[in-house]
Amino acid sequence: MGTPERQFLSFDGRGSGRAVEVLGGLRTADRVAVLVPGSDTSLDTFGPSGTAYKTLRGSAQAVHEEMRRSAPRGHSAVVAWLGYQPPRTVSTDVLTTGRADEGASELRRFVGELRAANPSAQVSLLCHSYGSVVCGRAANQAGGLQVANIVLYGSPGTSVDSAAQLQTTARIWAARGAQDWIKNVPNMQLGVLGTTVGFGPDPVSRGFGAQTFDAGDARHSDYHRPGSRSLHNLALIALGRTPKVPHG
Repeated sequence: MGTPERQFLSFDGRGSGRAVEVLGGLRTADRVAVLVPGSDTSLDTFGPSGTAYKTLRGSAQAVHEEMRRSAPRGHSAVVAWLGYQPPRTVSTDVLTTGRADEGASELRRFVGELRAANPSAQVSLLCHSYGSVVCGRAANQAGGLQVANIVLYGSPGTSVDSAAQLQTTARIWAARGAQDWIKNVPNMQLGVLGTTVGFGPDPVSRGFGAQTFDAGDARHSDYHRPGSRSLHNLALIALGRTPKVPHG
């Protein structure tokens, strides 16, 4: 993380850590994608290490390279946003919105700072797994969320019943890979001992009302795999283009 070419907007090594890193020229970009990660993301897994695209920094790099490949004359930037403390997959926190509410406030603040730094940029939030709960909570607060696109993929739900309930003018997109285990997670919201467990309807369901796109055969941690259909479509959305939709 200490190499000179890395661009960190913020860094906090306390606890599981927080870090926000940008790839590309943030102030000159006309398109900015912000990756909002899900459970088990920390400084230890920020990456890249091992299979790079399965880490947050590696995912951001894969999206940035795909955006540049798809629009070589464009000016784009991608942000790896670890601006909150995601829950662990094996924990009760992953079933409730507590960590997401914390992340939502931080995400709204970051989007405001981003728009102040580059008012003309079109910002897209790429919200993976529990990160889609963060984005849903951020967009459901008073005043909405001033971004161009909110993309929900590998999502357990957003804690709202439909895309129309999100207080934003952003286009809402949703996808799930054919081999993603998240499809086996029940989509429900139940009151248990004074708290709510679960996150409501599946964002890729017809009733939710999001615009769906094709994620191919992606597994839960494979959406950013170079050469994949899911990565290509994520890049197209971030570039303001129309992605391929699922067959049938």
